Amino acid sequence: MTRDAMEYTAPFISIEGMDGAGKTSVLNSISAWVEQQGYPCMLTREPGGTPLAEEVRDLILAPREETMHPDTELLLMLAARNQHVKTHIQPLLAQGVWVISDRFYDASYAYQGGGRGMDMQRIHQLHDWVLADFQPQLTLLLDLPVNLGKARVAGRGEAETRFETEKLAFFEAVRSAYLARAYAEPERIVVIDASQTQTQVQAAIIACLEHRFLS
Repeated sequence: MTRDAMEYTAPFISIEGMDGAGKTSVLNSISAWVEQQGYPCMLTREPGGTPLAEEVRDLILAPREETMHPDTELLLMLAARNQHVKTHIQPLLAQGVWVISDRFYDASYAYQGGGRGMDMQRIHQLHDWVLADFQPQLTLLLDLPVNLGKARVAGRGEAETRFETEKLAFFEAVRSAYLARAYAEPERIVVIDASQTQTQVQAAIIACLEHRFLS
């Protein structure tokens, strides 16, 4: 890789997929690969990524007796995302730091659009207002059957978030929405079979990165 330090803007990569898909290990693998190429790298997540956005994350994920309206959920996601992008992601990219995010805006189409059944065009219009034309250069979608993902999450023994208490049909709709996004944007979104072993998944990820950024 070569770059002009005065003109270089680092790549932004997002990792998508349901809980249990192995996003954490993939994030660490990508970070190590980027640093091996001689570039600084920052890992982040959504919702969250800044102190304020992390507070919004807690509001979104915490189980509660009061039902959160889908519009409220989406608007909170967008508020956290706006803060994340404007005060964290974009400044880092401008400094030449690669940014790898555990989820980004495709998650809203999957969870609020697919899972909650919200109008996709409405989500798009709101994102256009918040993000304009900003998007990841590459999105890796870790796809696996819903039952396998839920079994992996259950094996962790952690307390469930508000999303993790949803029924199976919700997650099937999320998965379908994710795959529909990948079908619509094959140049940006690469589907990785996350039902494979961790070694196989990591090998597929590295091959994708080498093809996209070294070839």
